[in-house]
Formats: sequence, C-alpha cells, structure tokens
Amino acid sequence: MAERISRDDVAHVAWLARLHLSAEDLDRFTAQLGDVLDHAADVEALNLDGVPATSHAYPLGNVLRDDIPEPCLDRDEVLAQAPETEAGQFRVPPVRGEAP
Repeated sequence: MAERISRDDVAHVAWLARLHLSAEDLDRFTAQLGDVLDHAADVEALNLDGVPATSHAYPLGNVLRDDIPEPCLDRDEVLAQAPETEAGQFRVPPVRGEAP
C-alpha cells in the first residue's frame, strides 16, 4: 500500500498549527495518522447499499418539560438570607480591576 501521509505532510500541518515537534514526534505521529487514514479507507470501502443514513444511533426525543409558570421565591425572604444587600439586590465584592 502506498504511504498515505508523509513525514513532510505531518511537519507542514504541525507548522500550520504552530506546534514544535521533535524528530521522534514526527515519526510517531506520521505512523499514527497513517493508521487513522488506513482505518478511514477501510470504513470507506464498506458496502452500505440499503443502509439508511442516520445522524444518531437512537431516535431523539425532546427531554425538556413544558414551561409552566409557577410561584417564585419571596424577594425579601431570599435577600434576608444574603450576607450583604444593597438597594434590593445582592451585594458582592467588586471584580478585580473594576472601580467600585
């Protein structure tokens, strides 16, 4: 079988991704990517006549519940449990770099 990907191809892709690879890494990744491409060729060679195209192995269903309005918590009761409040809101420490 002809070489599916060359060491120079792997080095070029690494350069594009701004990765510094040692000579050992280039050899290892060339072999690994060649194996991946060989497997992809095996999959491509499968006879899939009569097999319907699918995006998922199992049918998908909506897993969300209906949006039904319900009573919410009492604002004063919730704010009473906060360590600090200000003007009817939670008071939190300032974010670094922001003026108070």
